[in-house]
Amino acid sequence: MAEKISPTRLQLLAIKTQIALAQQGRDLLKEKRKAMMQEFMGAAAVLIEKGEALERSAAVARRALALADAFDGDQAVNSASFAARGEASIAIDRGHVMGVPVPKFEHKNFSRSLMARGYSLIGTSARIDEVARRFEEELNVVVEVAEREATLRRLAAEIQRTSRRVNALEHVTLPRLLAQSRLIGMILEEREREDLFRLKRVKQKIYQRKY
Repeated sequence: MAEKISPTRLQLLAIKTQIALAQQGRDLLKEKRKAMMQEFMGAAAVLIEKGEALERSAAVARRALALADAFDGDQAVNSASFAARGEASIAIDRGHVMGVPVPKFEHKNFSRSLMARGYSLIGTSARIDEVARRFEEELNVVVEVAEREATLRRLAAEIQRTSRRVNALEHVTLPRLLAQSRLIGMILEEREREDLFRLKRVKQKIYQRKY
């Protein structure tokens, strides 16, 4: 259904005001998107570094595990692992990046002392201690990577939403308003020409009556 337009100067002024506001909004959203893209690229670079650190940490932990398995045996390693079980408590808070809400993971360092791990020090070797230490370090990096990934996903989603709003303003709202402005302008110009033509005819009739 076509939108009804009142072809008046007041309506033309209102539409021009809407055009100015839409253009301003589009430009502000573009600036916001540009800033978020820069933040996104920075966060992506950090995530890549963290991901590489996680791969290295995981490789070191698995080498330590393989070494302990080879020298101490599966039974000793499994026994220590069951005894060392504990809770990995993580609190999720909310932070903001460029006004975008992002999760912040709050947690204590998962690395523990020998006494805090829970297994018997008499029945284990330094190799098993090294396995526990390496996997605790890996868990710390896992949490950092998870937080960075969540932040990156939130930024990507906000960038997409902002892009959709920019496109809507640029390709739907502004073309519609500009078309309405041109149409009203043409109608008003045509009315002015008709009024001028009628005024000339009136003047001619007045002149003919006088002379």
